[in-house]
Amino acid sequence: MREAGHAERVQQQFGEQAAAYLSSVVHAQGEEFAQLRDAVAAQAGAKVLDLGCGAGHVSFQVAERAGQVVAYDLSALMLQVVADEAARRGLLNVNTRQGAAERLPFADAEFDFVFSRYSAHHWSDVPLALREVRRVLKPGGRAAFIDIASPGAPLLDTHLQAVEVLRDTSHVRNYSHAEWHAMLAAASLHAERSQRLRLRLEFSSWVERMRTPQLMQQAIRVLQQSMGREVRDYFDIGDDGSFSSDVLVLWATA
Repeated sequence: MREAGHAERVQQQFGEQAAAYLSSVVHAQGEEFAQLRDAVAAQAGAKVLDLGCGAGHVSFQVAERAGQVVAYDLSALMLQVVADEAARRGLLNVNTRQGAAERLPFADAEFDFVFSRYSAHHWSDVPLALREVRRVLKPGGRAAFIDIASPGAPLLDTHLQAVEVLRDTSHVRNYSHAEWHAMLAAASLHAERSQRLRLRLEFSSWVERMRTPQLMQQAIRVLQQSMGREVRDYFDIGDDGSFSSDVLVLWATA
């Protein structure tokens, strides 16, 4: 896949759906937000990079405790949603910047924290992006990555990647716990701790948020119904297509 082609696809997919992500319960809520807020609150005047910010939920959660927050995303339309909502909330310390995760337009050692939530599975080159995260973090700075995780087992992984790309053709890959740790180590980021959560995804809102074509929706449902018991049980696939996925919350230090 050409990187430029993938970047264009990501911008198209998420630019069209920007407002839907601002109101999405899946993206607006999560127990992991408390960890981000507490970390930022412990360091006065912290500068935070919200990497692949989407509709800006991480930025909004930590802004009152941070000195400055940079909401960074590939989609200009998504960033406009963030800027408008930050202004509506009176969050004057939230600024937006456009670009790719693999090429951060920031100085070395510029940020105290880099947070990324539900974004990395769209990046074309996660190892390169992690090296950029390491570069822009101050010595001792901390990063948190939150994303849908691959279960690791080949059968379960194949199913997860298949339904994800059928739903959203800008999807690249969900990574397992082991893959994340290997990529962090290669980028000289030191894993601190990790947590596994479960996220329930209601099928109709999951596909509507991405405007998944009916043909693709039907393919997902046929695939779900055709899988063996191991897959159906692991993902707890309901009669309506709703299912549960693993979420990995991973902290690392520069």
